Amino acid sequence: MWLSNFEIILQDRVIERGAIRIEDGLIAEISERPVEGAEVDGHGRFLLPGFVDMHGDMIEKCVEPRVNVRMPLELGVYDLDKMLAANGVTTAYAAVAFTPATYGHVRSIEHTHAMIEKLASMREELLIDHRIHGRFEVTFLPALKEAKTLIHAGALHLISLMDHTPGQGQYRDIELHIANTAKAKKISEAQAAELVKQRMVARSEHGDSMDIINGLAELAREHGVVLASHDDDTIEKAALLHSLGAAISEFPINIATATEARRLGLATAMGAPNALRGLSYSGNLSAREAYEAGVLDILASDYHPSAILPAVIALAEIGKGGLPASAALASANPAKALGLNDRGRIAEGLRADLVIADRGRIPRVRGTIRGGKMVWSDGAIKGF
Repeated sequence: MWLSNFEIILQDRVIERGAIRIEDGLIAEISERPVEGAEVDGHGRFLLPGFVDMHGDMIEKCVEPRVNVRMPLELGVYDLDKMLAANGVTTAYAAVAFTPATYGHVRSIEHTHAMIEKLASMREELLIDHRIHGRFEVTFLPALKEAKTLIHAGALHLISLMDHTPGQGQYRDIELHIANTAKAKKISEAQAAELVKQRMVARSEHGDSMDIINGLAELAREHGVVLASHDDDTIEKAALLHSLGAAISEFPINIATATEARRLGLATAMGAPNALRGLSYSGNLSAREAYEAGVLDILASDYHPSAILPAVIALAEIGKGGLPASAALASANPAKALGLNDRGRIAEGLRADLVIADRGRIPRVRGTIRGGKMVWSDGAIKGF
């Protein structure tokens, strides 16, 4: 099957009007010119590599859209799948969390395991390729046991080490964290301050978390699971995680830490909503600032997958590499960091995971192709 008359975004350049041929789910041929009689005419639309989303927090909201309002897990997974496909994501790592009890039932062992098991059991019937990103609080004592269980079941593809204790990392500014907690939970600031205090006390009671950190890092190394750090806020923390084998630094808090992480060889990842808006909702490093400084490697949906495409377009306008470089943030770069060598680029022999998009006033996805098959379309693309 030929897809012709597209603006094709390759890793190093743009073909203004070209075509690709798909055969057996792979990209078989790339043409520098439109092809006569092609089954699909792009009418000049973008053709980008399918997005590889290493960190998406949406599954929790899909299965519990309001507090204590639980939907059937199957329904939540279907909703997640459609949402991601409609936004150009062809490979997604559902970020599920294992945390102490103070974080509530949504991130309890039982609930998190249930989401993982349901997603794993449904993988073959879903539109896109779903994987599991296990997020482990380093204050969570059963973390090592839970990670071992998931790895032995073949259900864990990425581990990130988190410490959301107020006063460090993402929540270094305690007053801002209290204000944000009060707003999010619709409680008074006094109540929010008490909740934050409880979390800080709980953290101190757990003592040294290095045993958990070392155990998870060793487990990841032994089983070939990619390890990521999370909310790195000092160059010392970046160096520590690098020494333990981390490949990715998620959401570095400041430019100095992002610069050091990248110098050490870690891929730096930040949220597409941050890049689109130009600022972090928690007051930390702007993804745009990181990109302009040359220390941003990966864009993740974080909590809003529809931000990926417009963020890619926005960064193309401020970066040196144009669309090839900004598109790689959501495709080639995460695929490389995650060890997915069969996808992430438009190149002969790779999976035909593709995004058809319009630039427009607000860039929009018009169709998503996974393994050569159209898995989502808004009806604008004919021929499949």
